[in-house]
Amino acid sequence: MIKFLFKGLLRDRSRSLLPIIVVALGVMMTVFLQAYMSGIFADSIETTAKFSSGHVKVMTEAYKENQSQLPNDYAIIGINDVMKKLNKEYPDMSWIDRIQFGGLLDSPDSAGLTRSQGNVMGMGIHLIGNQDEINRMDLKSKLLTGCFPDKCGEILITDELFNKMNLKLGDPVTLITNTMFGDMAMHNFIVSGTIHFGTPALDKGMIITDIEDARLALNMEDAAGEVLGFFNDSPYVDSKAVSLAKEFNEKNIHKDDKFSLAMLPMSGISGMDFLIAYSENAQFIIIFIFVFAMSIVLWNAGLVGGLRRYGEFGLRLAIGENKNEIYRSLIGESILVGLIGSIIGISIGLVFAWLMQHYGLDTSGMMKNSNMMMPSIMRAQITVTTYYIGFIPGVLSTVIGAMLAGIGIYKRQTASLFKELEG
Repeated sequence: MIKFLFKGLLRDRSRSLLPIIVVALGVMMTVFLQAYMSGIFADSIETTAKFSSGHVKVMTEAYKENQSQLPNDYAIIGINDVMKKLNKEYPDMSWIDRIQFGGLLDSPDSAGLTRSQGNVMGMGIHLIGNQDEINRMDLKSKLLTGCFPDKCGEILITDELFNKMNLKLGDPVTLITNTMFGDMAMHNFIVSGTIHFGTPALDKGMIITDIEDARLALNMEDAAGEVLGFFNDSPYVDSKAVSLAKEFNEKNIHKDDKFSLAMLPMSGISGMDFLIAYSENAQFIIIFIFVFAMSIVLWNAGLVGGLRRYGEFGLRLAIGENKNEIYRSLIGESILVGLIGSIIGISIGLVFAWLMQHYGLDTSGMMKNSNMMMPSIMRAQITVTTYYIGFIPGVLSTVIGAMLAGIGIYKRQTASLFKELEG
């Protein structure tokens, strides 16, 4: 039967060429968009994870409850022991400690009086003698002038704040903030370089210093606000992160101890749950859109083809076939058309997806005023799903289209079909 239907499609290209072209184009766009959106969401999630959230984040229970306020008075004490414990219990992950803080940056004039000030959001990371954090946060591409701190007491400042405060490289600045114990603290730094993130929220007033300088400024000896964990063998996987956090919290959280350690998966951090959920369901939204659109197109194509084939249906009825058999044969033809079109569309879509994955698209000029943490080069990501996702709209839409168009067979009277055959 399949061989018979296949030969029929080859001999009468007028009834197969257009549907195959429509299916191939729809499947090609489905495959490319799935790979493109997978790449965009994966890169955005990874960029955010590397910059601020990690795949999982360890902090004290009290810090977790107030993390939007960066409460360093609830910081992790004995961070060296905590880091050893995490590396020992979870050796398949990378762990890094960081400190986030807020404050006021003061620039003195030649007389030592305040010349300019600016509100800042600061981050203490491993900078001096360690390239891992620089590479992880992609800071090399964001460095505009100067250099990274290579000795204690140096600081990076955003270019916008740098110009706003009329600073020059090598100028002294004073950070006014609170220590871990709530006391006011003032610490002097030297501006070693400027950075530009391309995100207004960060460029308005971000400073980055070595974590040891942050500890000294905030009186946080052997302490850190948070510890970020990253999977070594894969990008972020929500189910894996949630499972890890649940296991960790069962062993470490004590309700009567606000300084007990707690772990949050990336999806548990405010604002990230929607992005992760949307990224996981985006491909199904794409499938639905293309199944609906292609079904309408193929339904109309099937109706036009059906009008031309009423004579054929009359002949088949005359030789003993019934309407059910004719209807089933139409469905069989549609499946073959869907498979052929899907294979062609997937092949072409994979080529475009590979080109997008390999070469990428530089959107740095478009992202200058964006509020999202996204990479400057957009890349597609070919996954296992990419290889088969095209079959779903490709086959399903042709079958739905054929089923809708084939209903006309039952609405036509057999006598009228014979009459059309005679004509």
